[in-house]
Amino acid sequence: MAYIIFLYVWAFINTTDLEGHELDLTFWCNRAGTLAASQFPLITALGTKNNLVSLVTGISYDKLNYVHRMMARVVLILLWVHAGSEVVYEVPFEQYLKEPWLRCGITAIVALTILCVVSLRPIRAGAYEFFFYAHFAMVLTFLICSYFHTQYDTITYWIYPCFVIWGLDRVLRVVRLIVFNHSYFGFRSGSTMDATAELLSEDFVRLRFHRPSHFHWTPGQTAYLIMPSVSRLPFEAHPFTIASFDSNLFSAVEEEKPAQEKSNRRSLAEHALGSSTPFWKEVVFFINVREGFTARLKDAAVRGGKVKVFVDGPYGPSPDLGLYDTSVLIAGGSGVSYTLPTLLDIIERVRDGKSNCRRVVFIWSIRDANHIHWIDDTLIRALQLAPPSLSVSIRIHVTGAPATIEPLPRLYGNGEGSEPSDDDSRSEIVELEGGKAMEKSKDSLLAIESVKVENGRPNLPAMLREEVECATGRMSVSVCGSQAVARSVRRSLRFPVSSPLNVLNGGPSVTLHVESFGYA
Repeated sequence: MAYIIFLYVWAFINTTDLEGHELDLTFWCNRAGTLAASQFPLITALGTKNNLVSLVTGISYDKLNYVHRMMARVVLILLWVHAGSEVVYEVPFEQYLKEPWLRCGITAIVALTILCVVSLRPIRAGAYEFFFYAHFAMVLTFLICSYFHTQYDTITYWIYPCFVIWGLDRVLRVVRLIVFNHSYFGFRSGSTMDATAELLSEDFVRLRFHRPSHFHWTPGQTAYLIMPSVSRLPFEAHPFTIASFDSNLFSAVEEEKPAQEKSNRRSLAEHALGSSTPFWKEVVFFINVREGFTARLKDAAVRGGKVKVFVDGPYGPSPDLGLYDTSVLIAGGSGVSYTLPTLLDIIERVRDGKSNCRRVVFIWSIRDANHIHWIDDTLIRALQLAPPSLSVSIRIHVTGAPATIEPLPRLYGNGEGSEPSDDDSRSEIVELEGGKAMEKSKDSLLAIESVKVENGRPNLPAMLREEVECATGRMSVSVCGSQAVARSVRRSLRFPVSSPLNVLNGGPSVTLHVESFGYA
């Protein structure tokens, strides 16, 4: 808000020129245009993945993207003030349309206007691929035409830095791409980044591949995936949250596998983790199927086989929950990609003595009861690994129509030469009262006392109020879901549930972290 006020006040205050003419239109027009042009380098920097602002402030690029869009819209208004003043001042205007610099200026402002329209959230979320291509084309058109337009007033020094900033970001991304995918570029033989695409349901695809030894991330971070065989453009990149956990918990106990026994021997870690191994030992993504790229990825999953993947990342922040006494993790659907590795990280840090967390509440809202199979074995292993000092509560809410849970194909290791774990047992499908049908066996997630599965949407206000009343010290609430889920959590934590008065009365100090669905 201060930025907007500053720019507009600077543009419209004291419009008396050097000759004493008040409200001089030419003076006003040129100032608005120059002021707008001066913001171009900063807008460009805030729109890149690797920028100095993130490096200095520690704020991730996806959060800065909000500022990037806001600044672009502020500049658009200044440019229309600049253009409108030119039209009024130069009446009749038609004779100037033959000038190349003016044509370039008109083209530039039209391109920026189109860009700001297609970047509105409803259009961006509903037709992301259209926005993706339109963004690239309109930005390129805008900057090139702006360069030639500003040559008329010799202020191109505000334009060419934009190309330098954009080019530097691309160079850094190419370097990262080569470093993280060097087996494809001749530095090492192999196909470590060949991914397996599995269709979990009509709306979700699971993508997984072997974790390279040089690739590390923290819970909540995202990676840009480039799949030439799926994308329309060879290096079209799409961001997804990494659903697995970069853990070294079992690295020390792995045994080497001879080449001739590679297909029938598994590491000690895989034996201990069972079908949940990929969430500790691989890179896993849960991808919500929509249109365009994700629809083509679904088709690839139906066909089966491997998919060539280049990885650019990781990007984004990772909340440090080690200092909190209580952590509440809330996810909707594929938002579990964010909360699951966060849960595993908390458990491992408590085991290692790096966190004093005493309680974790894991809340997951899903439409189909069969989605439980995505992570059920992983949650069982997590509960088994949790130390006695850590209380873990898992609450799963099925919002769709009650239906019988059908077992999904289990994951065993890397998918090559897979065989069932020795401790995997057959489950019995039973239908319970109230229309719920759940999986029940001695190793079932539902057989664990700390796990509750219910029909209907979670009552977040009541659940959060209960946790706040029971908690002491510091408490974190992390949510990853739709905008509606995020708004519900925010409302639930308003006064008097979370307030300075509550802290003075012995309640916890609550910190909220929101990771929303959709596109930034």
